[in-house]
Amino acid sequence: MSTYSETFELKTKGELQAVDITERVAGVVARSHLQAGIACAFSPSSTSAIVANESGAGVDEDVAALLERVAPRRAPYRHEEKWHDGNGHSHVRASLLGPSLTFPFQGGKPVLGTWQQLWFLELDNKPRTREVVVQLVGE
Repeated sequence: MSTYSETFELKTKGELQAVDITERVAGVVARSHLQAGIACAFSPSSTSAIVANESGAGVDEDVAALLERVAPRRAPYRHEEKWHDGNGHSHVRASLLGPSLTFPFQGGKPVLGTWQQLWFLELDNKPRTREVVVQLVGE
């Protein structure tokens, strides 16, 4: 077994922006020269998430609407009592979705469903410069 890791940067606009990172992650898998194994895309942030779903079909808008119902922007958050930075909802949303996604790769390519893409979700309330770490274990 071998490992390979790369990090890439994203500039985001803030407040629930969905960024399709499928091609960038596939590029990391290809550059690894590993043929089969497990990959993990990870966001080292407490106000973002990485998920797999369909792009361009309104799913991002549905996810935004769901997150607003579950963790509304204007609800009281204890995080606000301490930091007063307006992003308590962002932390809660990130906790629900998770900072990473693990998926298999085969033939030097991610194994994804027909309609699946990898998304980075910016959940913070302001623009950010983010990193995505992609780490692979395989042969």
